[in-house]
Amino acid sequence: MTDGTQFYYNLSTGQVEEGPQSPASERMGPYATREEAARALSTAAERNKAWDEENQDWDDYGDGSAPTA
Repeated sequence: MTDGTQFYYNLSTGQVEEGPQSPASERMGPYATREEAARALSTAAERNKAWDEENQDWDDYGDGSAPTA
């Protein structure tokens, strides 16, 4: 991203866009590369899974089911 170009993933079309072409409610980003934007949904799914696991650890805290160090 040497020239300041940003890429977005369009949730409606599934296409990568150069620059913010679609309404903000229909896009994810910005991303530094076209490849990062193309992986937007899988990146979000991975992060959501990790956050869900962290939340479960907090939900289980103190009830005896959480692993102890």
